[in-house]
Amino acid sequence: MSVVGLDLGNESCVVAVARQRGIDVVLNDESKRETPAFVCFGDKQRFIGTAGAASAMMNPKNTISQIKRLIGRPFSDPELQQDLKTLPFSVTEGPDGFPLIHAQYLGETRTFTPTQVMGMVFSNMKTIAEKNLNSAVVDCCIGIPIYFTDLQRRAVMDAATIAGLHPLRLMHETTATALAYGIYKTDLPENEQLNVAFIDIGHASMQVCIAGFKKGQLKILAHSFDRCLGGRDFDEVLFQHFAEKFKAEYKIDVFQNARACLRLRAACEKLKKVLSANPEAPMNIECLMDDKDVRGFIKRDEFEQISTSILERVKAPLVKALSEAQLTVDSIYAVEVVGSGSRVPAVIKILTEFFGKEPRRTMNASECVSKGCALQCAILSPTFKVRDFQVQENFPFSIALTWKGSAQDSQNGNVENQQTSIVFPKGNQIPSVKALTFYRAGSFTVDMQYVDVSDFQASAKISTYTIGPFQATKGERSKVKVKTRLNLHGIVSVESAQLIEEEEVEVPVSNEGSKMEMDKAPAEAAPTNESDVNMQDATENGALEIGDNPVQMETDAKASKIAPKKKVKKTNVAVSELVYGAMLPADLQKAVEKEFEMALQDRVMEETKDKKNAVEAYVYDMRNKLHDKLHEFVTDSEREGFITKLQETEDWLYEDGEDETKGVYIAKLDELKKQGDPIDQRYKEHSERGSFIDQLVNHVNWYKQAAVDPNYEHIDLSEKQKVLNECSEIENWLKEKKQLQDSLPKHADPVLLLSDIRKKTETLDRPIMSKPKPATPEKASSPPPSTAPSQEGEQAENTNPNPNAENNEQSDEPSAMETETPEAAAA
Repeated sequence: MSVVGLDLGNESCVVAVARQRGIDVVLNDESKRETPAFVCFGDKQRFIGTAGAASAMMNPKNTISQIKRLIGRPFSDPELQQDLKTLPFSVTEGPDGFPLIHAQYLGETRTFTPTQVMGMVFSNMKTIAEKNLNSAVVDCCIGIPIYFTDLQRRAVMDAATIAGLHPLRLMHETTATALAYGIYKTDLPENEQLNVAFIDIGHASMQVCIAGFKKGQLKILAHSFDRCLGGRDFDEVLFQHFAEKFKAEYKIDVFQNARACLRLRAACEKLKKVLSANPEAPMNIECLMDDKDVRGFIKRDEFEQISTSILERVKAPLVKALSEAQLTVDSIYAVEVVGSGSRVPAVIKILTEFFGKEPRRTMNASECVSKGCALQCAILSPTFKVRDFQVQENFPFSIALTWKGSAQDSQNGNVENQQTSIVFPKGNQIPSVKALTFYRAGSFTVDMQYVDVSDFQASAKISTYTIGPFQATKGERSKVKVKTRLNLHGIVSVESAQLIEEEEVEVPVSNEGSKMEMDKAPAEAAPTNESDVNMQDATENGALEIGDNPVQMETDAKASKIAPKKKVKKTNVAVSELVYGAMLPADLQKAVEKEFEMALQDRVMEETKDKKNAVEAYVYDMRNKLHDKLHEFVTDSEREGFITKLQETEDWLYEDGEDETKGVYIAKLDELKKQGDPIDQRYKEHSERGSFIDQLVNHVNWYKQAAVDPNYEHIDLSEKQKVLNECSEIENWLKEKKQLQDSLPKHADPVLLLSDIRKKTETLDRPIMSKPKPATPEKASSPPPSTAPSQEGEQAENTNPNPNAENNEQSDEPSAMETETPEAAAA
């Protein structure tokens, strides 16, 4: 089973795989470790990854990027609206209130959900991993930002399903970084906790994580984040600065041209990188807009000055993380900085001043998340043995369960009748299970919702669960136990519900057994003073919750042989789920089928392009060879006719044959090869004939000499004579054919074929001359009889100079190659 870690960033993605020797980052088709997270829709196919990024400049309105910012967010989200202003493609509000992406695909306007587009990116990452591993990839671990809401996490799971992946875990990116940092540390303390701050400033967001390390253990102490503070914000500051500058100096408005905007943004990103290592940097763009070349210049101090509003926000997540971890700056052992946006010197300066120590860069800023995810996938996989390392993750939000009180509560004067209980407080360990007890006479609903949405723009309500229908036996309120789960992905749900009913039955018991039977009364018996809702913890592996004390019952067991006993009846109750904004199972299945159809179309178009390229390559190659090495192997008239046909094919490729099907290109190539292959074959026969003849002559001479060699006296003379006769026949045949062949011109079809020479060589290679000598008479000091023939046979074999005969004798000894094969493969 393959073990894969996927890091889907805002602009690029990285794939890491676990091997027996460690974690490797997989190279894509261009031998690069990072693959752009771009999807470009064309007239005939999609271009994903590097090919999609290459099409961004030429086809900006149909090239989708930064999909991570769109997934699982309503169209009305203010942050989403801000992001849409910088994106060149069209996004509108769908009927469900979520964004729809518009693109021209296969000659018509199509709409795609962000989940579908993310599924396309995942499919490309899956293909990269499968090409590297030479095996199918299904199970994986995917890195996600800590600020992803429940709906966004579900959307990532749906996107993985569309791509044919099965995530074993959605892992927070900072936690994956901490795992990749700590699992290789051999000097971690056993008792005292080592606190490390991980700061990830990526392309679009900033995430802070405080982690505590002990030997074989990682515990996440606190999370904090800023969803709109990343490297692209510094790019945007430079973009706005130079857009205004060029408008004033060159009278051009880049906002009126999507391609000009993309080119200027790309130039600003390069400029930012130059400023990270230099105090000043120039900008030169040719023909940016209206055939005008533009030039600019900026110093690092000026860049930091115009970025003040961004730099001022860096400190807030740091303060919040330390506060929630209940730590001080002095208790932080080290500060690790990762992410593409962390290379800005002003950011490093702020971090240094805040923590009082220089941030470290001991980890690869772009690959640490994917490696941590691959490690987590290996830990969860049964096929890998990983060093014992426990990861205690905590949840960054508080989740509450709300419900309406029973009808009896309303009758008692409770008008509001809305009750809330926090089931998973902020910092709750992942995964976790909580059980709640309700008293109801019929179906009821509960809602999952966020306690505080001030940190992110999202609806407070997550999902609604209808529990029932069920009918209490006695027609009164019955005990219903509801189990809620926070799973490994950080997704909350009501997992199950049970109706618990108690009834008394009279059971005959002995006097001695009465007390014993009563001691075994079920723990589920509820006292009369139990409150309407009792929340109890349960462990992830399904251990029983702590129940109520059994009812103490006074019986007259000593006087009677009949005693009442409590019997508990548990019945599973149906739970129906409604997640606000999530894809319905039917829609998900349609998306899977649609992705399969588009992938098939891509594959057909790639194969068509390969066949077209094969025709073009054959035309160029054959035309060159007809003027070079094949010149003597074709008549002048045949050559001129073939060259004319090749030229016609080339003209056809760039005119009428520019857009043809795969079958047409295959037929065109076969037509050319039908005329060109005989010429190639004549050249091959001529160039290799000499070596084949020499090999046949050597075989004949060897057999003729072996027939008179004393080492082969044990072979019958009649058999030797057969060999000699065959040698004479072959010599006569070869002489006759060679004379006839030498008399023919090179452009004529040969009469002495390589296949015929090979057959004659194989006919001569008979096992007659390989017979071992008979065993010598046994002597007193000789070894056992069973070993003598084989030893003498080996001696005879060693004196046999014929390599083919030697192969016949040693055909039972391939074990050395078999043992070397795995080593060679491993190398």
